[in-house]
Amino acid sequence: MAEYKAPVQDMQFVLQDVFQADQLWASMPNTQEVTPDLVSAILEEGARICENELFPINRSGDEEGCHWDDTVVTTPKGFKEAYATYAESGWVGLGGDTEYGGQGMPKMLTVMFEEMVYAANTSFALYPALSAGACLCLLNHANEELKQTYLPPLYEGRWSGSMCLTEPHCGTDLGIMKTKAVPQDDGSYDITGTKIFITGGEHDLAENIIHLVLAKLPDAPAGSKGISLFVVPKFHVNEDGSLGDRNAVTCGSIEHKMGIKGSSTCVMNFDGAKGYLVGEENRGLAAMFTMMNYERLSIGLQGIGLGEVSYQSARAYAKERIQSRAPSGKQNLDQAADPIIVHPDVRRMLLTQRAYNEGGRAFAAYVGMWLDMAKGHPDKTTRAKAEGLVALLTPVAKAYFTDRGFDVTVLGQQVFGGHGYIREWGMEQFVRDARIAQIYEGTNGIQALDLMGRKVAANKGEWYGLFRDEVQAFIDDNADLGEFTAPLSAALERLTEATDSVLNSVGDDPNAIGAASCDYLNLFGLTAYGYMWARMAKAAQGGNSEFHTAKVETARFFMQRLLPETLAYHAKVLAGSETLMAPSEELF
Repeated sequence: MAEYKAPVQDMQFVLQDVFQADQLWASMPNTQEVTPDLVSAILEEGARICENELFPINRSGDEEGCHWDDTVVTTPKGFKEAYATYAESGWVGLGGDTEYGGQGMPKMLTVMFEEMVYAANTSFALYPALSAGACLCLLNHANEELKQTYLPPLYEGRWSGSMCLTEPHCGTDLGIMKTKAVPQDDGSYDITGTKIFITGGEHDLAENIIHLVLAKLPDAPAGSKGISLFVVPKFHVNEDGSLGDRNAVTCGSIEHKMGIKGSSTCVMNFDGAKGYLVGEENRGLAAMFTMMNYERLSIGLQGIGLGEVSYQSARAYAKERIQSRAPSGKQNLDQAADPIIVHPDVRRMLLTQRAYNEGGRAFAAYVGMWLDMAKGHPDKTTRAKAEGLVALLTPVAKAYFTDRGFDVTVLGQQVFGGHGYIREWGMEQFVRDARIAQIYEGTNGIQALDLMGRKVAANKGEWYGLFRDEVQAFIDDNADLGEFTAPLSAALERLTEATDSVLNSVGDDPNAIGAASCDYLNLFGLTAYGYMWARMAKAAQGGNSEFHTAKVETARFFMQRLLPETLAYHAKVLAGSETLMAPSEELF
Protein backbone atom coordinates (compact mmCIF):
# COMPACT_ATOMS: atom_id res chain seq x y z
CA MET A 1 0.00 0.00 0.00
CA ALA A 2 1.04 3.63 -0.46
CA GLU A 3 2.94 5.22 2.38
CA TYR A 4 4.26 8.70 3.14
CA LYS A 5 6.67 10.13 5.67
CA ALA A 6 7.57 13.79 5.21
CA PRO A 7 11.30 14.04 4.29
CA VAL A 8 12.05 16.54 7.04
CA GLN A 9 15.74 15.59 7.32
CA ASP A 10 16.32 16.26 3.64
CA MET A 11 14.43 19.54 3.85
CA GLN A 12 16.59 20.65 6.76
CA PHE A 13 19.70 19.60 4.84
CA VAL A 14 18.69 21.66 1.79
CA LEU A 15 17.79 24.74 3.81
CA GLN A 16 20.68 24.80 6.26
CA ASP A 17 23.58 22.81 4.79
CA VAL A 18 23.18 23.59 1.09
CA PHE A 19 21.84 27.16 1.15
CA GLN A 20 22.63 28.39 4.70
CA ALA A 21 19.12 29.83 4.81
CA ASP A 22 19.40 30.99 8.42
CA GLN A 23 22.25 33.35 7.44
CA LEU A 24 20.23 34.76 4.55
CA TRP A 25 17.12 35.26 6.68
CA ALA A 26 19.16 36.99 9.39
CA SER A 27 20.41 39.50 6.80
CA MET A 28 16.92 40.64 5.73
CA PRO A 29 14.68 42.78 7.99
CA ASN A 30 11.44 40.89 7.28
CA THR A 31 12.86 37.44 8.12
CA GLN A 32 15.24 38.08 11.00
CA GLU A 33 12.97 36.30 13.48
CA VAL A 34 13.03 33.04 11.47
CA THR A 35 15.42 30.95 13.54
CA PRO A 36 16.56 27.34 12.99
CA ASP A 37 14.46 26.27 15.99
CA LEU A 38 11.37 27.89 14.51
CA VAL A 39 12.03 26.23 11.14
CA SER A 40 12.38 22.82 12.79
CA ALA A 41 9.15 23.30 14.73
CA ILE A 42 7.23 24.29 11.58
CA LEU A 43 8.57 21.38 9.54
CA GLU A 44 7.91 18.84 12.27
CA GLU A 45 4.38 20.06 12.95
CA GLY A 46 3.72 20.33 9.22
CA ALA A 47 4.83 16.74 8.81
CA ARG A 48 2.49 15.67 11.59
CA ILE A 49 -0.62 17.23 10.09
CA CYS A 50 0.21 15.98 6.60
CA GLU A 51 0.94 12.41 7.69
CA ASN A 52 -1.87 12.07 10.24
CA GLU A 53 -4.69 14.30 8.94
CA LEU A 54 -4.32 14.64 5.16
CA PHE A 55 -2.71 11.44 3.87
CA PRO A 56 -5.28 9.09 5.50
CA ILE A 57 -8.12 10.73 3.50
CA ASN A 58 -6.22 10.93 0.21
CA ARG A 59 -7.31 7.65 -1.36
CA SER A 60 -10.83 7.79 0.07
CA GLY A 61 -11.19 11.31 -1.28
CA ASP A 62 -10.16 10.07 -4.71
CA GLU A 63 -12.64 7.21 -4.54
CA GLU A 64 -15.54 9.41 -3.44
CA GLY A 65 -14.78 12.65 -5.25
CA CYS A 66 -16.77 15.87 -4.94
CA HIS A 67 -20.56 16.00 -5.25
CA TRP A 68 -22.63 18.63 -7.06
CA ASP A 69 -26.32 19.08 -6.35
CA ASP A 70 -28.20 22.10 -7.70
CA THR A 71 -25.23 24.52 -7.41
CA VAL A 72 -24.09 23.08 -4.05
CA VAL A 73 -20.73 21.28 -3.90
CA THR A 74 -19.80 18.87 -1.11
CA THR A 75 -16.22 17.72 -0.67
CA PRO A 76 -15.33 14.09 0.17
CA LYS A 77 -15.77 12.68 3.65
CA GLY A 78 -13.16 13.98 6.08
CA PHE A 79 -12.10 17.00 4.01
CA LYS A 80 -14.20 19.51 5.96
CA GLU A 81 -12.88 18.32 9.32
CA ALA A 82 -9.29 18.21 8.07
CA TYR A 83 -9.62 21.72 6.64
CA ALA A 84 -10.92 23.03 9.95
CA THR A 85 -7.89 21.56 11.73
CA TYR A 86 -5.57 22.90 9.03
CA ALA A 87 -7.02 26.42 9.22
CA GLU A 88 -7.21 26.55 13.01
CA SER A 89 -3.52 25.64 13.18
CA GLY A 90 -2.61 28.66 11.05
CA TRP A 91 -1.33 26.89 7.96
CA VAL A 92 -3.35 28.89 5.42
CA GLY A 93 -1.55 32.11 6.37
CA LEU A 94 1.92 30.59 6.82
CA GLY A 95 3.53 32.86 4.22
CA GLY A 96 1.01 35.69 4.54
CA ASP A 97 1.70 39.32 5.38
CA THR A 98 1.88 39.87 9.12
CA GLU A 99 0.06 43.22 8.91
CA TYR A 100 -3.13 41.38 7.98
CA GLY A 101 -2.79 38.31 10.15
CA GLY A 102 -0.35 36.16 8.19
CA GLN A 103 2.74 34.58 9.73
CA GLY A 104 5.26 36.05 7.28
CA MET A 105 7.37 32.94 6.79
CA PRO A 106 9.89 33.04 3.90
CA LYS A 107 9.21 31.26 0.62
CA MET A 108 12.23 29.00 1.07
CA LEU A 109 10.42 27.49 4.05
CA THR A 110 6.87 27.51 2.74
CA VAL A 111 7.87 25.56 -0.39
CA MET A 112 8.91 22.71 1.88
CA PHE A 113 5.56 22.67 3.65
CA GLU A 114 3.67 22.99 0.38
CA GLU A 115 5.49 19.95 -0.98
CA MET A 116 4.39 17.96 2.07
CA VAL A 117 0.74 18.93 1.55
CA TYR A 118 0.82 18.04 -2.15
CA ALA A 119 2.44 14.70 -1.33
CA ALA A 120 -0.06 13.87 1.39
CA ASN A 121 -3.21 14.94 -0.46
CA THR A 122 -2.96 16.87 -3.72
CA SER A 123 -6.71 17.45 -4.03
CA PHE A 124 -6.86 18.99 -0.55
CA ALA A 125 -3.73 21.06 -1.16
CA LEU A 126 -5.33 22.98 -3.99
CA TYR A 127 -7.91 24.69 -1.76
CA PRO A 128 -5.41 26.58 0.46
CA ALA A 129 -3.07 27.06 -2.53
CA LEU A 130 -5.75 29.06 -4.35
CA SER A 131 -6.38 31.09 -1.22
CA ALA A 132 -2.69 31.93 -0.98
CA GLY A 133 -2.67 33.09 -4.59
CA ALA A 134 -5.73 35.27 -4.09
CA CYS A 135 -4.16 36.80 -0.98
CA LEU A 136 -0.95 37.62 -2.80
CA CYS A 137 -2.85 39.34 -5.58
CA LEU A 138 -4.97 41.38 -3.17
CA LEU A 139 -1.96 42.28 -1.07
CA ASN A 140 -0.09 43.74 -4.02
CA HIS A 141 -2.92 45.43 -5.92
CA ALA A 142 -6.06 46.00 -3.85
CA ASN A 143 -6.78 49.24 -2.03
CA GLU A 144 -6.55 49.35 1.74
CA GLU A 145 -10.28 48.91 2.27
CA LEU A 146 -10.33 45.67 0.27
CA LYS A 147 -7.21 44.41 2.03
CA GLN A 148 -8.68 45.03 5.46
CA THR A 149 -11.95 43.40 4.46
CA TYR A 150 -10.68 40.26 2.78
CA LEU A 151 -7.12 39.41 3.82
CA PRO A 152 -7.55 38.63 7.56
CA PRO A 153 -10.37 36.06 7.11
CA LEU A 154 -8.56 34.57 4.09
CA TYR A 155 -5.37 34.12 6.10
CA GLU A 156 -7.42 32.62 8.93
CA GLY A 157 -8.94 30.13 6.52
CA ARG A 158 -12.49 31.17 7.48
CA TRP A 159 -12.84 32.30 3.87
CA SER A 160 -11.14 30.80 0.84
CA GLY A 161 -10.16 32.15 -2.57
CA SER A 162 -10.45 31.24 -6.22
CA MET A 163 -8.94 32.57 -9.43
CA CYS A 164 -11.43 32.93 -12.31
CA LEU A 165 -9.59 33.33 -15.61
CA THR A 166 -10.50 30.67 -18.19
CA GLU A 167 -13.69 30.77 -20.25
CA PRO A 168 -15.26 28.09 -22.49
CA HIS A 169 -13.83 29.62 -25.66
CA CYS A 170 -10.47 30.88 -24.37
CA GLY A 171 -7.73 29.37 -22.26
CA THR A 172 -4.28 30.85 -22.69
CA ASP A 173 -5.58 33.61 -24.99
CA LEU A 174 -7.38 35.65 -22.36
CA GLY A 175 -7.62 38.67 -24.63
CA ILE A 176 -10.74 37.23 -26.29
CA MET A 177 -12.66 36.72 -23.04
CA LYS A 178 -16.36 37.71 -22.96
CA THR A 179 -17.04 38.28 -19.25
CA LYS A 180 -18.25 41.86 -18.77
CA ALA A 181 -17.99 44.31 -15.90
CA VAL A 182 -20.47 47.19 -15.92
CA PRO A 183 -19.77 50.16 -13.57
CA GLN A 184 -22.47 51.01 -11.00
CA ASP A 185 -23.25 54.30 -9.26
CA ASP A 186 -21.99 53.01 -5.90
CA GLY A 187 -18.51 52.32 -7.28
CA SER A 188 -19.05 48.58 -7.66
CA TYR A 189 -19.37 46.62 -10.91
CA ASP A 190 -21.90 44.11 -12.18
CA ILE A 191 -20.00 41.05 -13.39
CA THR A 192 -21.63 38.82 -15.99
CA GLY A 193 -20.09 35.81 -17.71
CA THR A 194 -19.06 32.18 -17.37
CA LYS A 195 -15.71 30.84 -16.19
CA ILE A 196 -14.60 27.21 -16.44
CA PHE A 197 -11.94 25.01 -14.79
CA ILE A 198 -12.18 27.06 -11.58
CA THR A 199 -10.42 25.20 -8.80
CA GLY A 200 -12.26 25.57 -5.51
CA GLY A 201 -14.93 27.75 -7.10
CA GLU A 202 -17.56 26.18 -4.84
CA HIS A 203 -17.22 23.87 -1.83
CA ASP A 204 -18.28 23.38 1.78
CA LEU A 205 -14.96 24.01 3.53
CA ALA A 206 -15.17 27.73 4.27
CA GLU A 207 -18.01 30.11 5.12
CA ASN A 208 -17.27 32.43 2.19
CA ILE A 209 -15.42 32.13 -1.12
CA ILE A 210 -13.67 35.16 -2.56
CA HIS A 211 -13.40 35.00 -6.35
CA LEU A 212 -10.82 37.04 -8.23
CA VAL A 213 -12.38 37.50 -11.66
CA LEU A 214 -10.93 38.83 -14.91
CA ALA A 215 -13.47 40.76 -16.97
CA LYS A 216 -13.72 43.60 -19.50
CA LEU A 217 -15.30 47.01 -19.10
CA PRO A 218 -17.73 48.15 -21.81
CA ASP A 219 -15.20 50.54 -23.36
CA ALA A 220 -12.14 48.41 -22.76
CA PRO A 221 -9.36 48.26 -25.36
CA ALA A 222 -9.25 45.11 -27.48
CA GLY A 223 -7.13 42.16 -26.49
CA SER A 224 -5.27 41.53 -23.24
CA LYS A 225 -4.74 45.26 -22.67
CA GLY A 226 -8.45 45.60 -21.93
CA ILE A 227 -8.71 43.17 -19.02
CA SER A 228 -9.55 44.32 -15.49
CA LEU A 229 -9.52 42.40 -12.21
CA PHE A 230 -12.38 42.26 -9.70
CA VAL A 231 -12.97 40.71 -6.31
CA VAL A 232 -16.39 39.01 -6.20
CA PRO A 233 -17.44 37.42 -2.88
CA LYS A 234 -19.84 34.47 -2.75
CA PHE A 235 -21.63 36.24 0.10
CA HIS A 236 -21.73 40.01 0.39
CA VAL A 237 -19.68 41.37 3.28
CA ASN A 238 -21.28 43.88 5.65
CA GLU A 239 -19.43 46.89 7.02
CA ASP A 240 -18.77 45.09 10.29
CA GLY A 241 -17.25 42.11 8.48
CA SER A 242 -20.26 39.84 8.92
CA LEU A 243 -21.76 38.03 5.95
CA GLY A 244 -24.80 39.32 4.14
CA ASP A 245 -26.94 37.98 1.32
CA ARG A 246 -25.76 35.59 -1.38
CA ASN A 247 -24.12 37.28 -4.38
CA ALA A 248 -25.28 36.42 -7.92
CA VAL A 249 -22.55 33.85 -8.50
CA THR A 250 -23.28 30.11 -8.68
CA CYS A 251 -21.64 26.86 -9.63
CA GLY A 252 -23.27 25.44 -12.77
CA SER A 253 -21.51 22.09 -12.57
CA ILE A 254 -18.25 20.38 -11.62
CA GLU A 255 -15.92 18.56 -13.97
CA HIS A 256 -15.47 14.78 -13.93
CA LYS A 257 -11.72 14.45 -14.15
CA MET A 258 -8.88 12.00 -14.65
CA GLY A 259 -7.42 12.88 -11.25
CA ILE A 260 -7.52 15.35 -8.31
CA LYS A 261 -11.09 14.17 -7.75
CA GLY A 262 -11.31 15.58 -4.25
CA SER A 263 -10.73 19.06 -5.67
CA SER A 264 -13.83 20.80 -7.00
CA THR A 265 -13.19 22.01 -10.54
CA CYS A 266 -16.15 24.24 -11.29
CA VAL A 267 -18.10 26.00 -13.99
CA MET A 268 -18.91 29.37 -12.40
CA ASN A 269 -21.75 31.58 -13.59
CA PHE A 270 -21.70 35.29 -12.79
CA ASP A 271 -25.14 36.79 -13.40
CA GLY A 272 -24.75 40.44 -12.57
CA ALA A 273 -22.72 39.61 -9.47
CA LYS A 274 -21.45 42.59 -7.50
CA GLY A 275 -17.67 42.98 -7.75
CA TYR A 276 -15.04 45.51 -6.77
CA LEU A 277 -12.13 46.68 -8.87
CA VAL A 278 -8.68 45.49 -7.84
CA GLY A 279 -5.94 47.84 -9.00
CA GLU A 280 -6.39 49.96 -12.10
CA GLU A 281 -8.87 49.55 -14.93
CA ASN A 282 -7.51 47.55 -17.87
CA ARG A 283 -4.52 46.43 -15.80
CA GLY A 284 -6.00 43.20 -14.51
CA LEU A 285 -3.71 40.82 -16.32
CA ALA A 286 -0.63 42.54 -14.95
CA ALA A 287 -2.13 42.32 -11.45
CA MET A 288 -2.83 38.63 -11.90
CA PHE A 289 0.73 38.00 -13.07
CA THR A 290 2.04 39.38 -9.78
CA MET A 291 1.14 36.10 -8.15
CA MET A 292 2.01 33.86 -11.11
CA ASN A 293 5.62 33.29 -10.04
CA TYR A 294 4.38 32.04 -6.68
CA GLU A 295 1.46 30.04 -8.07
CA ARG A 296 3.49 28.38 -10.83
CA LEU A 297 6.16 27.42 -8.33
CA SER A 298 3.41 26.02 -6.10
CA ILE A 299 2.02 23.88 -8.92
CA GLY A 300 5.53 22.69 -9.64
CA LEU A 301 5.69 21.48 -6.05
CA GLN A 302 2.73 19.24 -6.84
CA GLY A 303 5.05 17.29 -9.13
CA ILE A 304 7.76 17.00 -6.48
CA GLY A 305 5.31 15.99 -3.75
CA LEU A 306 3.65 13.29 -5.80
CA GLY A 307 7.04 12.08 -6.95
CA GLU A 308 8.16 11.77 -3.34
CA VAL A 309 5.17 9.76 -2.12
CA SER A 310 5.44 7.53 -5.19
CA TYR A 311 9.13 6.93 -4.50
CA GLN A 312 8.62 6.13 -0.84
CA SER A 313 5.90 3.62 -1.69
CA ALA A 314 7.94 2.03 -4.49
CA ARG A 315 11.04 1.79 -2.30
CA ALA A 316 9.14 -0.01 0.44
CA TYR A 317 7.55 -2.38 -2.07
CA ALA A 318 10.90 -3.13 -3.75
CA LYS A 319 12.39 -4.18 -0.43
CA GLU A 320 9.49 -6.52 0.37
CA ARG A 321 8.42 -7.99 -2.97
CA ILE A 322 10.37 -11.16 -3.84
CA GLN A 323 10.80 -12.10 -7.48
CA SER A 324 13.61 -14.09 -9.16
CA ARG A 325 17.22 -14.18 -8.01
CA ALA A 326 19.84 -11.47 -8.05
CA PRO A 327 22.13 -11.60 -11.14
CA SER A 328 25.09 -12.10 -8.78
CA GLY A 329 23.49 -15.08 -7.06
CA LYS A 330 21.08 -15.80 -4.23
CA GLN A 331 20.83 -13.00 -1.68
CA ASN A 332 17.95 -14.23 0.46
CA LEU A 333 18.68 -17.86 1.24
CA ASP A 334 15.59 -18.30 3.42
CA GLN A 335 13.15 -17.27 0.69
CA ALA A 336 12.15 -18.71 -2.66
CA ALA A 337 13.39 -15.53 -4.39
CA ASP A 338 15.17 -12.26 -3.67
CA PRO A 339 13.51 -8.86 -3.14
CA ILE A 340 13.29 -7.02 -6.42
CA ILE A 341 15.53 -4.20 -5.21
CA VAL A 342 18.51 -6.46 -6.08
CA HIS A 343 17.76 -6.09 -9.81
CA PRO A 344 19.60 -3.35 -11.72
CA ASP A 345 16.51 -2.14 -13.56
CA VAL A 346 14.54 -1.67 -10.34
CA ARG A 347 17.45 0.24 -8.86
CA ARG A 348 17.57 2.38 -12.01
CA MET A 349 13.92 3.31 -11.51
CA LEU A 350 14.27 4.01 -7.79
CA LEU A 351 17.45 6.06 -8.19
CA THR A 352 15.90 8.05 -11.02
CA GLN A 353 12.93 8.82 -8.81
CA ARG A 354 15.14 9.86 -5.93
CA ALA A 355 17.47 11.95 -8.07
CA TYR A 356 14.64 13.94 -9.63
CA ASN A 357 12.76 14.37 -6.33
CA GLU A 358 15.72 15.60 -4.33
CA GLY A 359 17.10 17.67 -7.19
CA GLY A 360 13.69 19.30 -7.54
CA ARG A 361 13.43 19.94 -3.80
CA ALA A 362 16.76 21.77 -3.83
CA PHE A 363 15.82 23.75 -6.93
CA ALA A 364 12.49 24.74 -5.34
CA ALA A 365 14.38 26.11 -2.35
CA TYR A 366 16.74 27.89 -4.73
CA VAL A 367 13.88 29.62 -6.55
CA GLY A 368 12.27 30.37 -3.18
CA MET A 369 15.55 31.96 -2.07
CA TRP A 370 15.49 34.39 -4.99
CA LEU A 371 11.80 35.15 -4.35
CA ASP A 372 12.67 36.01 -0.75
CA MET A 373 15.57 38.20 -1.86
CA ALA A 374 13.48 39.97 -4.50
CA LYS A 375 10.94 40.80 -1.80
CA GLY A 376 13.08 41.67 1.16
CA HIS A 377 16.81 42.08 0.49
CA PRO A 378 18.05 45.48 1.68
CA ASP A 379 20.35 45.99 -1.33
CA LYS A 380 18.63 47.41 -4.42
CA THR A 381 21.06 45.81 -6.88
CA THR A 382 20.59 42.40 -5.30
CA ARG A 383 16.81 42.78 -5.45
CA ALA A 384 17.01 43.61 -9.15
CA LYS A 385 19.18 40.55 -9.81
CA ALA A 386 16.78 38.39 -7.81
CA GLU A 387 13.79 39.65 -9.80
CA GLY A 388 15.52 38.73 -13.05
CA LEU A 389 16.42 35.25 -11.84
CA VAL A 390 12.90 34.65 -10.51
CA ALA A 391 11.46 35.57 -13.90
CA LEU A 392 13.93 33.28 -15.66
CA LEU A 393 13.63 30.29 -13.35
CA THR A 394 9.88 30.21 -12.71
CA PRO A 395 8.82 28.61 -16.03
CA VAL A 396 11.64 26.07 -15.65
CA ALA A 397 10.45 25.18 -12.15
CA LYS A 398 6.80 24.84 -13.09
CA ALA A 399 7.35 22.76 -16.22
CA TYR A 400 10.37 20.70 -15.21
CA PHE A 401 9.04 19.85 -11.76
CA THR A 402 5.74 18.65 -13.19
CA ASP A 403 7.17 16.81 -16.21
CA ARG A 404 9.64 14.94 -14.05
CA GLY A 405 7.03 14.50 -11.32
CA PHE A 406 4.76 12.71 -13.76
CA ASP A 407 7.68 10.60 -15.00
CA VAL A 408 8.57 9.68 -11.43
CA THR A 409 5.03 8.59 -10.57
CA VAL A 410 4.99 6.38 -13.67
CA LEU A 411 8.29 4.82 -12.57
CA GLY A 412 6.84 4.18 -9.12
CA GLN A 413 3.85 2.50 -10.69
CA GLN A 414 6.21 0.41 -12.84
CA VAL A 415 8.12 -0.82 -9.79
CA PHE A 416 4.85 -2.32 -8.53
CA GLY A 417 4.30 -4.12 -11.82
CA GLY A 418 0.71 -5.31 -12.21
CA HIS A 419 -0.14 -4.18 -8.68
CA GLY A 420 0.73 -0.62 -9.73
CA TYR A 421 -2.20 -0.68 -12.13
CA ILE A 422 -4.64 -1.76 -9.41
CA ARG A 423 -6.41 1.01 -7.52
CA GLU A 424 -6.07 -0.45 -4.02
CA TRP A 425 -2.27 -0.03 -4.07
CA GLY A 426 -2.54 3.73 -4.62
CA MET A 427 0.14 4.13 -7.27
CA GLU A 428 -2.20 4.76 -10.19
CA GLN A 429 -3.79 7.66 -8.30
CA PHE A 430 -0.44 9.41 -8.09
CA VAL A 431 -0.04 9.09 -11.86
CA ARG A 432 -3.52 10.53 -12.45
CA ASP A 433 -3.09 13.32 -9.93
CA ALA A 434 0.30 14.29 -11.37
CA ARG A 435 -0.92 14.57 -14.95
CA ILE A 436 -2.92 17.76 -14.50
CA ALA A 437 0.06 19.71 -13.17
CA GLN A 438 1.60 19.64 -16.66
CA ILE A 439 -1.53 21.34 -17.98
CA TYR A 440 -2.92 23.97 -15.60
CA GLU A 441 -1.36 27.28 -14.56
CA GLY A 442 -0.14 27.49 -18.16
CA THR A 443 0.64 24.28 -20.04
CA ASN A 444 4.26 23.23 -20.03
CA GLY A 445 4.54 24.09 -23.69
CA ILE A 446 3.49 27.64 -22.80
CA GLN A 447 6.06 27.66 -20.00
CA ALA A 448 8.73 26.69 -22.51
CA LEU A 449 7.68 29.48 -24.88
CA ASP A 450 7.72 31.92 -21.97
CA LEU A 451 11.24 30.83 -21.01
CA MET A 452 12.70 30.89 -24.50
CA GLY A 453 10.83 33.91 -25.82
CA ARG A 454 10.19 36.34 -22.98
CA LYS A 455 12.82 35.35 -20.45
CA VAL A 456 15.80 34.64 -22.72
CA ALA A 457 15.36 36.04 -26.24
CA ALA A 458 13.50 39.23 -25.29
CA ASN A 459 16.44 40.51 -23.23
CA LYS A 460 19.12 38.92 -25.43
CA GLY A 461 20.12 36.47 -22.73
CA GLU A 462 20.72 39.00 -19.96
CA TRP A 463 18.88 37.00 -17.28
CA TYR A 464 20.38 33.77 -18.55
CA GLY A 465 23.79 35.34 -18.06
CA LEU A 466 23.06 35.82 -14.35
CA PHE A 467 22.41 32.11 -13.95
CA ARG A 468 25.32 31.03 -16.16
CA ASP A 469 27.79 33.21 -14.29
CA GLU A 470 26.69 31.89 -10.90
CA VAL A 471 27.03 28.26 -11.97
CA GLN A 472 30.39 28.95 -13.60
CA ALA A 473 31.64 30.64 -10.45
CA PHE A 474 30.68 27.56 -8.42
CA ILE A 475 32.55 25.33 -10.87
CA ASP A 476 35.64 27.56 -10.74
CA ASP A 477 35.60 27.71 -6.94
CA ASN A 478 35.27 23.95 -6.44
CA ALA A 479 37.96 22.32 -8.52
CA ASP A 480 38.30 19.63 -5.86
CA LEU A 481 34.78 18.41 -6.74
CA GLY A 482 35.82 17.35 -10.22
CA GLU A 483 33.62 14.26 -10.47
CA PHE A 484 30.62 16.56 -10.04
CA THR A 485 31.78 19.85 -11.53
CA ALA A 486 33.26 18.38 -14.72
CA PRO A 487 29.95 16.96 -16.02
CA LEU A 488 28.17 20.10 -14.80
CA SER A 489 30.64 22.24 -16.73
CA ALA A 490 30.00 20.27 -19.91
CA ALA A 491 26.24 20.61 -19.47
CA LEU A 492 26.55 24.36 -18.87
CA GLU A 493 28.59 24.73 -22.06
CA ARG A 494 25.85 22.93 -24.00
CA LEU A 495 23.16 25.14 -22.49
CA THR A 496 25.11 28.29 -23.31
CA GLU A 497 25.74 27.15 -26.87
CA ALA A 498 22.06 26.31 -27.30
CA THR A 499 21.10 29.73 -25.91
CA ASP A 500 23.45 31.53 -28.32
CA SER A 501 22.25 29.41 -31.25
CA VAL A 502 18.61 30.40 -30.74
CA LEU A 503 19.46 34.05 -30.10
CA ASN A 504 21.42 34.13 -33.35
CA SER A 505 18.52 32.54 -35.26
CA VAL A 506 15.65 34.68 -34.00
CA GLY A 507 16.15 37.52 -36.46
CA ASP A 508 15.99 35.28 -39.52
CA ASP A 509 13.60 32.54 -38.38
CA PRO A 510 10.23 33.41 -36.82
CA ASN A 511 9.83 29.76 -35.78
CA ALA A 512 13.19 29.51 -34.02
CA ILE A 513 11.83 30.14 -30.51
CA GLY A 514 8.85 27.79 -30.83
CA ALA A 515 10.93 25.02 -32.37
CA ALA A 516 13.58 25.15 -29.66
CA SER A 517 11.50 25.97 -26.59
CA CYS A 518 10.56 22.58 -25.10
CA ASP A 519 13.95 20.98 -25.72
CA TYR A 520 15.64 24.10 -24.40
CA LEU A 521 13.60 23.99 -21.20
CA ASN A 522 14.55 20.35 -20.65
CA LEU A 523 18.20 21.18 -21.27
CA PHE A 524 17.95 24.06 -18.81
CA GLY A 525 16.17 21.94 -16.19
CA LEU A 526 18.72 19.13 -16.37
CA THR A 527 21.59 21.59 -16.07
CA ALA A 528 19.94 23.36 -13.15
CA TYR A 529 19.44 20.03 -11.38
CA GLY A 530 23.09 19.27 -12.09
CA TYR A 531 24.00 22.48 -10.31
CA MET A 532 21.80 21.52 -7.37
CA TRP A 533 23.34 18.05 -7.16
CA ALA A 534 26.86 19.45 -7.25
CA ARG A 535 25.99 21.76 -4.38
CA MET A 536 24.35 18.94 -2.43
CA ALA A 537 27.35 16.67 -3.00
CA LYS A 538 29.62 19.39 -1.66
CA ALA A 539 27.46 19.85 1.44
CA ALA A 540 27.22 16.09 2.04
CA GLN A 541 30.90 15.24 1.64
CA GLY A 542 32.56 14.67 4.96
CA GLY A 543 29.34 13.60 6.63
CA ASN A 544 29.58 10.15 8.18
CA SER A 545 25.91 9.24 8.32
CA GLU A 546 23.95 6.95 6.02
CA PHE A 547 22.02 10.02 4.90
CA HIS A 548 25.16 11.78 3.66
CA THR A 549 26.45 8.65 1.97
CA ALA A 550 23.16 8.21 0.13
CA LYS A 551 23.25 11.85 -0.96
CA VAL A 552 26.69 11.55 -2.52
CA GLU A 553 25.86 8.24 -4.21
CA THR A 554 22.67 9.70 -5.68
CA ALA A 555 24.65 12.70 -6.91
CA ARG A 556 26.99 10.32 -8.74
CA PHE A 557 24.04 8.53 -10.30
CA PHE A 558 22.56 11.80 -11.51
CA MET A 559 25.83 12.98 -13.03
CA GLN A 560 26.58 9.69 -14.78
CA ARG A 561 23.13 8.42 -15.79
CA LEU A 562 20.78 11.42 -16.12
CA LEU A 563 22.82 14.55 -16.87
CA PRO A 564 24.19 13.05 -20.15
CA GLU A 565 20.67 13.49 -21.57
CA THR A 566 21.74 17.12 -22.11
CA LEU A 567 23.58 15.84 -25.19
CA ALA A 568 20.31 14.91 -26.87
CA TYR A 569 18.47 18.12 -25.95
CA HIS A 570 21.44 20.20 -27.09
CA ALA A 571 21.42 18.45 -30.47
CA LYS A 572 17.68 18.94 -30.88
CA VAL A 573 17.86 22.67 -30.14
CA LEU A 574 20.66 23.12 -32.65
CA ALA A 575 18.65 21.25 -35.31
CA GLY A 576 16.50 24.36 -35.79
CA SER A 577 12.94 24.61 -37.07
CA GLU A 578 13.17 23.28 -40.62
CA THR A 579 12.17 19.66 -39.97
CA LEU A 580 9.19 20.85 -37.90
CA MET A 581 7.86 23.42 -40.34
CA ALA A 582 8.73 21.91 -43.73
CA PRO A 583 5.89 19.32 -43.92
CA SER A 584 2.67 20.74 -45.35
CA GLU A 585 -0.54 20.59 -43.34
CA GLU A 586 -1.82 17.86 -45.66
CA LEU A 587 0.87 15.49 -44.37
CA PHE A 588 -0.56 15.51 -40.86
